[in-house]
Amino acid sequence: MLEAKSLRKAVVAPPLLENPSAANLQSTRLALHVDDSSSSCTVYIASGCSIYRVQISMEDSLVNKGKESLLIPVSAQVIDSSLVNRCPHRSEIQSIVLSETESNDHLILGSVDSYGHLIVSQLDPSSKDVNRAAVARSFCKSIDIYDQDIHLRTLLLWYPTSLGFMQNLSTGNERSMLAVTEGCQQLTIWDLRVKEKGGCLHRICGSLGDIFYAVASSSTGSIAVGGADRTVTIYDPRRADGQHYQDGCIAQNMRIPLTLNGEASMAFSVKLLEDLSEILSITGLAFSSTDPDYIYIQGVDYEVFCGQWNENKKVFSFRGDSNWLGFSKCPNRDVLGGWCDSGSIFVADVVAEESKGDNSTLESSSN
Repeated sequence: MLEAKSLRKAVVAPPLLENPSAANLQSTRLALHVDDSSSSCTVYIASGCSIYRVQISMEDSLVNKGKESLLIPVSAQVIDSSLVNRCPHRSEIQSIVLSETESNDHLILGSVDSYGHLIVSQLDPSSKDVNRAAVARSFCKSIDIYDQDIHLRTLLLWYPTSLGFMQNLSTGNERSMLAVTEGCQQLTIWDLRVKEKGGCLHRICGSLGDIFYAVASSSTGSIAVGGADRTVTIYDPRRADGQHYQDGCIAQNMRIPLTLNGEASMAFSVKLLEDLSEILSITGLAFSSTDPDYIYIQGVDYEVFCGQWNENKKVFSFRGDSNWLGFSKCPNRDVLGGWCDSGSIFVADVVAEESKGDNSTLESSSN
């Protein structure tokens, strides 16, 4: 079972970034990396045409909990902050992503601006690793695949809203399969090594009226999608005995309705929740790196939930102090980072229950 080890809150100093630019609906302007000693976390945030680096201390673990497993953050020290000069853009940056190499000493940072221009920066010049990147252009209805800054191919879709590389379980290659959500209630899975039919392997249609904004894949092959219906749907594309839809698509379908307003509830049901006044949609998803039976869900405003999706169980939740400008999970660890338009950065460290050790937990409740 997973549990939160700590939740920290740090503030970006106004001299570094005084007025951050407005965020998109999908807050993907943050990436983070934890050093090998786990003593600090480096957060990269994008505002305007620039990227900034903020190093936050992760020592002295402490968890404060309120009602309904709501985590309360503690103040954290900003060790260092600076402007990253390796990513020049001519228009506002819309999304950034950080890739870790096998040695973890070399990081590769990718950024995409409002024109769809991709810039890949090696944060350590000694790195010679080659990484693949995918850039979605909603208005152009296409996805461009790059190897570093070399364009490989273009996929034509209908209004792509989110994408993510997924692991090919047969080969173990994490960069050959691509999962894409489209605004027209579709999830498509692509094999970038195949040219027949453009490489599209599966096309799964959701319920009528659904709009997907987020997609994530686990190490076991499951795919999660979420969007405007405030519902997370888990698909297993390897199963052929799943639910049959009217259009003939086949998928193993499990839904987790979520109330993201502090009254969280999870249940496997195809019925959608109603009367959700505070949350508009789900815009971010990530499976746990420690246990893929757990998933992290980000709302469009300022809430985040962790739940065990296959056992209908909520673990914890936490909130930012204003709307998210960027939110992300560390690629190989269960460390979550969120950046609010108030200038605050929240970092949550999640571990398996047995590895928590002797860290203290403070339980507090407010009447």
